[in-house]
Amino acid sequence: MSDAYARSGVDTGDAGRAVASLVGVLRTIDPGRASRVVPLPGHFASVIEIAPGLGLALCTDGVGSKVIVAEQAGRFDTVGIDCIAMNVNDLVCVGAEPLAVLDYLAVERADPEMAEALGRGLKAGAEAAGVEIPGGELAQLPELIRGHPSPHGFDLTAAAVGTVALDAIVSGADVAPGDALIGLPSSGVHSNGLTLAREALPDLDERPPELNGASVADALLEPTVIYVRAVLDLLRSDVPVHGLAHITGDGLENLLRLNPEVGFDVSDPLPVPRIFDLIATRGNVPAAEMWRVFNMGCGFCAIVPAAECSAAVEILARDHPGTRRIGTVTGDAGRILHPALA
Repeated sequence: MSDAYARSGVDTGDAGRAVASLVGVLRTIDPGRASRVVPLPGHFASVIEIAPGLGLALCTDGVGSKVIVAEQAGRFDTVGIDCIAMNVNDLVCVGAEPLAVLDYLAVERADPEMAEALGRGLKAGAEAAGVEIPGGELAQLPELIRGHPSPHGFDLTAAAVGTVALDAIVSGADVAPGDALIGLPSSGVHSNGLTLAREALPDLDERPPELNGASVADALLEPTVIYVRAVLDLLRSDVPVHGLAHITGDGLENLLRLNPEVGFDVSDPLPVPRIFDLIATRGNVPAAEMWRVFNMGCGFCAIVPAAECSAAVEILARDHPGTRRIGTVTGDAGRILHPALA
């Protein structure tokens, strides 16, 4: 599916098969009691019942190869925001209110200055999302972690938890043909596809005219947008929310995780930031592959009844200007209509 991505070292086909193999084993776990897991196959977060009517939402994610950009640029104060964002943006997709994040920092060498800078990013992300970081872990793994350059190697991941009423879970089951698809703008690449982006743009100090004075490092390190507060405002409103999707790796195809019975006509996509045009040109990446690897300017989607679209856009645009309707849910199951994906 992703020829340029595979050449850069990431084979999405292999990844999918590996996940299927792993899940195939994990789903056979016998905890010795009735399962408390709420069935949400393929969704962005998991939910377990912890009390009558109350669910605990959980997810885990990391920053990926964006840490290599941070290492090469010697800039460590923003990727903590990405780490928080990648988790809380997933968690809110099931209708949960994120409460806390636990970080895991693996390092080649324990460097107090680097750790402090990473901590500043984690703090900024936590405050933007309205969550706490009550604990975490730092591991020194010089035999596993090698930096770019050494010895500044690190990996940053986290797990997030939140709560959701079981009768308020946004599972995607209510998504129906005719619903409005709303897009919230991204800040750029966010935290997916960085292996391909780095191959296309290897000179981090370059300031291409397409970036209007910014360097490649500036563009690639732009933090992932945190959508939690706006989405919670929408969930607490009178607008029925049928589906929520964090647009990460696989781009708009993330929408298909919500409901296998519907499709999506993305007839009016959000503007595409210039960084994506630069990656496509320099990396010789076809348009269809760009749209399958990157968010292409849309970092999050909300699906609501068409009659409630204006009210939903008004709520979401307070925190994310440029939010607007980008398409419609269709009855063409499993298919996304978009000129670049034809």
